[in-house]
Amino acid sequence: MRKNLLEFREITMSDAKGIGLKEFELSVIKNFRNLPPSKRLNHLSKITRLSNFDLSNLSELNCLPLSVANGMIENVVGKIEIPLGIATNFKVNLKDYLIPMAIEEPSVVAAASNMAKIIRESGGFSASSDEPIMRAQIQILDINDIVQTKISLQKYKEQIINLANSKDQTLINLGGGCKSIEVQCFKNTKVGPMVVLHLLVDVRDAMGANTVNTMAEAVSPLVEKITSGRVKLRILSNLADKRLARASVKIPFSDLGYSSFSGKDVAKGIVEAYTFAEIDTYRAATHNKGIMNGIDSVLLATGNDWRAVEAGAHAWASRSGRYSSLTNWEINNSGHLLGSIEIPMAVGIIGGATATQPTSRSCINLLGVKSSNEFGQVLAAVGLAQNMGALRALATEGIQRGHMNLHAKNIAIAAGARASDIEVVSKAMVREGNISLDRANSLLLKRIID
Repeated sequence: MRKNLLEFREITMSDAKGIGLKEFELSVIKNFRNLPPSKRLNHLSKITRLSNFDLSNLSELNCLPLSVANGMIENVVGKIEIPLGIATNFKVNLKDYLIPMAIEEPSVVAAASNMAKIIRESGGFSASSDEPIMRAQIQILDINDIVQTKISLQKYKEQIINLANSKDQTLINLGGGCKSIEVQCFKNTKVGPMVVLHLLVDVRDAMGANTVNTMAEAVSPLVEKITSGRVKLRILSNLADKRLARASVKIPFSDLGYSSFSGKDVAKGIVEAYTFAEIDTYRAATHNKGIMNGIDSVLLATGNDWRAVEAGAHAWASRSGRYSSLTNWEINNSGHLLGSIEIPMAVGIIGGATATQPTSRSCINLLGVKSSNEFGQVLAAVGLAQNMGALRALATEGIQRGHMNLHAKNIAIAAGARASDIEVVSKAMVREGNISLDRANSLLLKRIID
């Protein structure tokens, strides 16, 4: 019987230290993709610290209770399910991770796992991140003197910060809270002069939206008094440009050889493909979408606000005034491919759906991250791996071959295949090089007749 929400919270609190891989276990799992789901789950039970409750949340035996779903959003009538897979082979800052990914698109989990396998041979990903600073924006209108308004806000800086911090003592005790302010001025707008006050808030291990919004609303009366203006909007910004996560790789040509392509040719092809995205907005949109395929699927699995991270990522990609690539790829003089990513990462491991959706909490426990900063670094690594996989495919055999091979099972299911028929029909289509609904229907009909 599914435990209720209160029991769920008590269990996850008590299991807080029992997360991630067991000591000395690696994220490398041989033949993981060839196991049925039940045996994959059984293997996870042996190499991770996950409780039976967490393991059940990852299986088909349990799901989000409708009573809990009804409390999460409005007008609930049901739930929708999406496949939950695990990317293997990840090593970030010398620590191994199993990566939960919720996504309906084939090839994403496989590409992340395959690229992580190549990258770990040269030491894995190096990653870093900024402190978890989020911005609250307070719009001030009906201003007579922009310069004087800015001076007044700076003069009362400490008073504003103290009032903001009075609204969340728990956050202050954890070392977070409002740390500073910024003031932006706009002279000529459709509504007249405008000043925007930013509260810069360290939100620790939360995504932080509710925290910064509450602080913005709390200080608004004081801001009106200081400025003699009228406060209108009080809302966070999803461009978390003070909360950046970074990941980088350095891979020798010898680790990059693929099919009939030499390692040097693969590296050159990746740089050529990246350069297209660097200079062309149309290509950059698809390039960055591929990066977010990986990042979003982890955010969805862990109950994080993937729309917020998407918005911040694309805004960051446009910071120069032209939309461009989130990653950078180049070749050094010693025969290495160098890749890096820098991306705003407003994510949390507490609060929100991570506290109410049982499977999301268990996915965070599977990851074994102990802070939002660490989580952001892992996400940056996933995005970089996903990008490398896409660029390698584009630079060698083309994106469709591998993608369609993995998509063959979906085509077989769409044709009505079930159980063992799915594998037989999909493999036949791949073998023939004819992956289509018509061919799947023909093969399935033949099996029924035979």
